Amino acid sequence: MSEYLPKEVREGLERAHKLAQKKKSRLRVRVGEESFAILRSWDSGFAMDAEAAPNLRGLVDLYDGGKHLYQALIVASSQEGHEVVFEFKRSTMANDRPPVDFERRSDEPVALLPKH
Repeated sequence: MSEYLPKEVREGLERAHKLAQKKKSRLRVRVGEESFAILRSWDSGFAMDAEAAPNLRGLVDLYDGGKHLYQALIVASSQEGHEVVFEFKRSTMANDRPPVDFERRSDEPVALLPKH
């Protein structure tokens, strides 16, 4: 059906579709202080808008809104239409506390109260 539409209408529909995807997606990739919207994501990578995506590679942080999800090592693998596809070389889930090298007991105290 889209081949019957005038070129200007098709381009307008593509722009509207990209804008809707950007607004809908809460996923972001952060490099330093800069943040970019992710259009789609899957287990081994993600896709960004080709016009907005810089030449990313190396270590990045992935966020869902304000929640830090992953720290990942990425490389751009291909361009599919208006999207640039990035693949993970490595991805590590982000933790909100440092790892420990001992077993935590389920009945351990949360905090200590002073004696006075």
